[in-house]
Amino acid sequence: MNTMPAANGFRAIVLMALVGMVGRMTVAGPGASPNAEKEAIWQRISVYFTPPPEYANDFGSYRSPLLFNDGRRVKTPADWQERRAEILATWESLLGKWPPLLEKPNVEFLDKVRRENFTQHKVRVEFAPDGRTTGGYLLVPDGRGPFPAVVIVYYEPETAIGEGKGADRDFACQLARRGFVALSFGHQPSLYYPSREQADLQPLHALGYAAANCCNALARLDFVDSKRIGVTGHSYGGKWAMFASCFYEKFACAAWSDPGIVFDEARPNVNYWEPWYLGWQPGPWRKRGIVTPDNPRTGAYKTMIETGRDLHELHALMAPRPFLVSGGAEDQPSRWRALNHSVAVNKLLGYENRVAMTNRKEHAPNAESNEVLCLFFEYFLK
Repeated sequence: MNTMPAANGFRAIVLMALVGMVGRMTVAGPGASPNAEKEAIWQRISVYFTPPPEYANDFGSYRSPLLFNDGRRVKTPADWQERRAEILATWESLLGKWPPLLEKPNVEFLDKVRRENFTQHKVRVEFAPDGRTTGGYLLVPDGRGPFPAVVIVYYEPETAIGEGKGADRDFACQLARRGFVALSFGHQPSLYYPSREQADLQPLHALGYAAANCCNALARLDFVDSKRIGVTGHSYGGKWAMFASCFYEKFACAAWSDPGIVFDEARPNVNYWEPWYLGWQPGPWRKRGIVTPDNPRTGAYKTMIETGRDLHELHALMAPRPFLVSGGAEDQPSRWRALNHSVAVNKLLGYENRVAMTNRKEHAPNAESNEVLCLFFEYFLK
């Protein structure tokens, strides 16, 4: 059973009851109008767009993204565009600047199998300008498109199609059953750019670049609606999905499953300091494990900590695009202190209900958290 902490406990009870009543049926019933169906979905997920009372208007010690580097305050949407460009430039100076994105990345269809109410294609997708490719699976629902689509990223592509490790991580299958095209692909050593030995991009940033090119590949398919593409992933994949969506505006929305949405050296699994995330530097890599005096920070991560950077600045780049944090052990309700900064940016731009978080005790996703994740995509992409 999903035991959500404190103020979220009632939310969990309500959600579990609703899941039990309707399962995966159309939420507004057969024959309902699209508006009625959308409203029914909103009634089920709206509670997650408000922080628990103890974290309302609590911004923690994070520096506001609404302050320019020179201390000026962002006062207008036009100011925000200037500030957004400043944040982007600052982070690109630390992580590296993406090469030009592929305008027409190739998708090679290799094999297919019929499953439930969708067809599963084995594919190979071009993701870098030197022609390198990554293997994965493209799930296409029955019916006539164009369909909304979601990119799912993880260690390998099999888990998201229900053939890998870990229950409730089959995001591609769950979304395909609901009428989404789902592209699942995973990490491989060739995702270091241009190489593991001499990376021009911090590895996590390079993964975001690969996901952005996969988004462009999906957008070229005639059965995909190019303006309705989201991205999601769990844990390692959650970090990956966060970087991809924050840096690439063509992702219309995103859901990040328990990645650790801010730097937190008290949590060993929120390990952005590792060289395969943001701690890459030439020469021997640091010993794997938590930061200690004998095993210090390295690479871009070291610079970011020393200069007071944190990931809430990246979250702000999403505005006004919506995102959901499917929080678990690494992202508990206190993370609203960081998320409130994105709420403030959206408010300045004239938007509300763009930032949401669910919470569970365990790191692993479960049926209840996945239900909200899928409904989130249904609401914002359908």
